[in-house]
Amino acid sequence: MISWGEIKGFEWDKGNVDKSHQKHGIIPKESEEVFLDANLQIIRDIKHSQKESRFIVIGKSFKKKVLFVAFTLRKNRVRVVSARLANKKERRNYEEKIKKNS
Repeated sequence: MISWGEIKGFEWDKGNVDKSHQKHGIIPKESEEVFLDANLQIIRDIKHSQKESRFIVIGKSFKKKVLFVAFTLRKNRVRVVSARLANKKERRNYEEKIKKNS
């Protein structure tokens, strides 16, 4: 699905970089931290993939917040579209999959 070895970092759109912080209190660095979570879960976002492939990642930040991050890949960089706290159902699914894989 995604060749993580080819990813060289993050790319931020100037008009988008502060959107998640303003709307949801999630700073860019915190949304990037989720990609380092050993238990991260990635889902293809079919609904929003008409113009380009989009994905959703659910994982924990270093502050142990479970986040929902929508992103796309541009060349060999992750481009975060939005980030927010995971809702109750998303957090429960995240925790259940971790228990299941333990």
